[in-house]
Amino acid sequence: MSNVQHLDVIIIGAGISGVGSAYHLKQQCPDKKFIVLEGMESFGGTWLMHNYPGIRSDSDLYTFGYRFKPWTGAPIATGKEILNYMAEVIDEGELAGHIHYNHKIISADWQEEQQLWFITAQNKSTNEQVHYSTNFLWMNQGYYEHEKGYTPQWQGMEDFQGEIIHPQNWPEDLEYKNKKVVVIGSGATAATVAPNIANEVEHVTILQRSPTYFFPRKNENELADHLRDLDIDETILHDIVRKSILKEQKDFIKLSNDYPSAVKKALIDGVKGCLPENFDVDTHFTPNYDPWRQRIAVVPNGDLFEGIKAGKASIVTDQIEKFTETGLLLKSGNELEADIIITATGFNMSVLGGIKFYNNGSPIDFSKCVTYRGMMFTNMPNMLWVMGYFRASWTLRVDLLGDFVCRLLNHMDSKSAKKVSITLRPEDENMDLLPWIDTKEFNPSYILRSLHLLPKRGSNPEWQHTQDYWEEKEILPNIDLDEKVFKYS
Repeated sequence: MSNVQHLDVIIIGAGISGVGSAYHLKQQCPDKKFIVLEGMESFGGTWLMHNYPGIRSDSDLYTFGYRFKPWTGAPIATGKEILNYMAEVIDEGELAGHIHYNHKIISADWQEEQQLWFITAQNKSTNEQVHYSTNFLWMNQGYYEHEKGYTPQWQGMEDFQGEIIHPQNWPEDLEYKNKKVVVIGSGATAATVAPNIANEVEHVTILQRSPTYFFPRKNENELADHLRDLDIDETILHDIVRKSILKEQKDFIKLSNDYPSAVKKALIDGVKGCLPENFDVDTHFTPNYDPWRQRIAVVPNGDLFEGIKAGKASIVTDQIEKFTETGLLLKSGNELEADIIITATGFNMSVLGGIKFYNNGSPIDFSKCVTYRGMMFTNMPNMLWVMGYFRASWTLRVDLLGDFVCRLLNHMDSKSAKKVSITLRPEDENMDLLPWIDTKEFNPSYILRSLHLLPKRGSNPEWQHTQDYWEEKEILPNIDLDEKVFKYS
């Protein structure tokens, strides 16, 4: 193939993962020639795509921020603040010249003879196809479709005379002032949108099928504020506060596993204290599952509950019978009037960015691969996939895997190896192959809907993505790169 540009490493995606990975690569492997291919018009990924009112993190930025870049603002940050933070990383790391925007990846083909990945992309600015080859492919494309969010199909949706909006595709010119708004959903997005439009709409109602856990907290970190008062250097402060939060999270998750009923009561009591007296907490804020089986949604400064107390927001726990011309008919027989219905119902998971993968021209079925620690896969040489944490900040794993990839690339150079592949060891041949994640431990709807598309995990610990940062931060840096699972050539 003519006009093929060759790189040592190609990073796919310039969101929070891709920018962090690029920074690590440039710092730890300074001689590697690399580019970052991004399908959108700029960096940011999630934080660029979403523009609904109040878009913010649901993790604290001391752990969601990168290990190498101190966070200096409030723990829960707006989307704009996160983009500004990423812009500083790109500038400080001199990464801008490496990032190619508006490049949508069409296919990736591993060619054994050359021991290279061949990438075909579309330059959306020129509508031309461009071609690359690379020794190593570093997948940082995120885990859901950017084009559209997940919206169930309900009876009568075409009859509704108002507007139906998914937060992922929020129109810039949406006029909701003095309108009746219903937000369908019970997670972090619903809990963000509702309080951020409550003062402008006539009324906003959150309609949920079942409750979720909420954690109201002040949007501040007392330890960080105290250390700043002592004029502690921000780099040292960032490290101390980060370690403190991670210790608190580890203890909280352990407590949730060991004493789920006690943690459940504490979480519900925390919400109850933010609501009007005699509010029906049992119906609307008491989940039917144990804590941490799904993410716990942070409510900074209790803003959702302030809207409820002020009478500008309300919550209804029911199911939809059908849409009507003027709103929603519920299974209970009650009706909700609405001018605008916002479907905060989640997203469609995109496995490997929807890219078509091949091995010597033969399609790779990702669901038939077996995962090595949720990052590398059988039948996919010289490739690593960044899938972060759900119970801890996503970016913690970006840092860990950044170190791992750079160590692996340097190790390959020391062996003069062009290829590394992941293979089952003799002791793995008879292990059970299981769904990618233990759904008894973590079971959000977007995972359950897409489980059949994801690779298999094995019953042996090396073949699992444990979602346990506190275990992996000890294991991943100490992986023996010459153990039997790695095959070099």
